[in-house]
Amino acid sequence: MDFKQMTRALRLAWWLPVLGLVLGAAAASAVTLSATPVYTSHTQLFVSTTDSSSTSDVYQGNQFAEKRIASYAELLTSDELAGRVVDRLRLDLTPGALAGGIEATPVAGTVVLDVSVTDPSPERAQAIAQAVGQEFIDLVQELETPAGSTVSPVKVTVFGAPDLPGSPSAPQPLVNAAVGAVLGLLLGAGTAVLRARLDRSVKEPEDAAALSGAPVIAVVLKDEELKDQHHIEPHSSSRAAEAYRQLQTNLQFLDVDQPPRVLMVSSSVAGEGKTTVAVNLAITLAEAGQRVAIVEADLRRPRVTSYLGLVAGVGLTHVLTGQADLDDVLQPFGDGALTVIGAGPAAPNPAQLLASASMASLLAKLRTDYDYVIVDAPPLLPVADSTGLALLTDGVLLVVRHGSTTQDQLKQTRATLERVGAKTFGTVLNIVPPRDEISSTYGYDDDYAAEPTAAPAG
Repeated sequence: MDFKQMTRALRLAWWLPVLGLVLGAAAASAVTLSATPVYTSHTQLFVSTTDSSSTSDVYQGNQFAEKRIASYAELLTSDELAGRVVDRLRLDLTPGALAGGIEATPVAGTVVLDVSVTDPSPERAQAIAQAVGQEFIDLVQELETPAGSTVSPVKVTVFGAPDLPGSPSAPQPLVNAAVGAVLGLLLGAGTAVLRARLDRSVKEPEDAAALSGAPVIAVVLKDEELKDQHHIEPHSSSRAAEAYRQLQTNLQFLDVDQPPRVLMVSSSVAGEGKTTVAVNLAITLAEAGQRVAIVEADLRRPRVTSYLGLVAGVGLTHVLTGQADLDDVLQPFGDGALTVIGAGPAAPNPAQLLASASMASLLAKLRTDYDYVIVDAPPLLPVADSTGLALLTDGVLLVVRHGSTTQDQLKQTRATLERVGAKTFGTVLNIVPPRDEISSTYGYDDDYAAEPTAAPAG
């Protein structure tokens, strides 16, 4: 995934980093509030040698002390010293527990040790720090005094008296909240990028075209009007209506010498909006002055007649089985430029009916009577109904639902059509979220067509 794809993933799933930031800060604050406050008392120890009669002796003594200083830091946090402090103060603690609250750090380039003691009680932290210094002096005296001598060559001096802490050293609410927010933000951003990386759905027009083997000739935005009634109003200026007008225009330029006139509209699987596309393409063509017939060829789940508010239960299956003439099942819509042929009653053998010679004869007759014939066909992957039907039309208009149709489904759909020699002449990227960057790419974020305005005086 390149930088552009990562940026797009973050822009589309911006709420994940924001949610992570909020939850991270909230979690850190909750942990902070539940934590027991602790206090830290500080002191400093100075290490020197007792033999300092000359400058060279002082220098050598300092060299000796610097070499010892790291060992003394380890000694300050040892269980041995902690045990002595426990005994001295009669604390209800184990040496190991006390040692865990002691920290000793050599100051670089010096013979000074910074010592800090942390405890839930500020008074006890100060008392322990004071006891640590006293016990450490005694312990060094014991360890550094040579055998047969009563004087240690090393001297430890407490020159920074332990302070009494006035405020807790931990937890730190603001710092913890900030750290939690940053970690949550990073986790949310990582989740957004990973989510996009694992997403196999088709969202880009370029991907839809490459996978289907046909150019994207229309991008239709998600529209609440279509969600409720499935077809655009006559002369509507909505973004969806403009998208269908673009589709209608592009159809005429797919093949200037021999433009497709009998079009099968289908999709990979159900729920991609192919019937809505078929209905609105037919309406738009009729609105442009074309004589259009739309055939409800999805015999398993017919939707065209219900979307247009027409009579269901009579139509295609009657004609194909010889139970009725074509003229008996035609239903006009709108001003009469659009004619609808419903599916008719359910048939036990829809695949055979749709690929039959009767269907071929019907489409041939409709071709002579109308400028365009739109065939709303079943999806291609779940059933075989549309495979034979595709060969009886000029080609297939494939509907791909943004963020729903997967790459594998689209690949398989292309392979299915190519296997039988059917032609896919165009792809429609359908139900695109208005806030997607595709919207601005295709100019749908511009309100140019929304409100006609008077021409400027000139």
